[in-house]
Amino acid sequence: MKTLRFLGTMVAASVAMTLHAFSAEGWLTDYDKALAQAKAEKKPVLIDFTGSDWCGWCIRLNREVFSQEEFKEYARKNLVLLEVDFPRRKPLAPGQREKNEELANKYRVEGFPTLVILDSEGKQIGTLGYRPGGPKAFIEALEKVTKK
Repeated sequence: MKTLRFLGTMVAASVAMTLHAFSAEGWLTDYDKALAQAKAEKKPVLIDFTGSDWCGWCIRLNREVFSQEEFKEYARKNLVLLEVDFPRRKPLAPGQREKNEELANKYRVEGFPTLVILDSEGKQIGTLGYRPGGPKAFIEALEKVTKK
């Protein structure tokens, strides 16, 4: 019985590490780490509240903006990215769903995608949602919020 429990724990740990490795390129999934990085680098945080595997507008935002090289380059220089995901089919690391729900409540998220922008000190300075026009239009809207 102890062997089975040990194997179950090892499998769960392996899955959690694998899931963390597969978060979208450049996106953190840990709120505290994102805030610490933002403070250290003096960059705003872009929090993407998403239903990555079921929300049509979220998938479209990812395809049209977040996966584009123009946005990736901008983000590397100017943002700390945090993904707060609510998938239906893909598993999350143990405890991640509860942490994500706490953040959704904290920022009063009512639908997906919701993008919350924090300053480098962690204070909320704005919100965005999906908008057409690809990376250029998205970056322009984001800069209106971050440059105030």
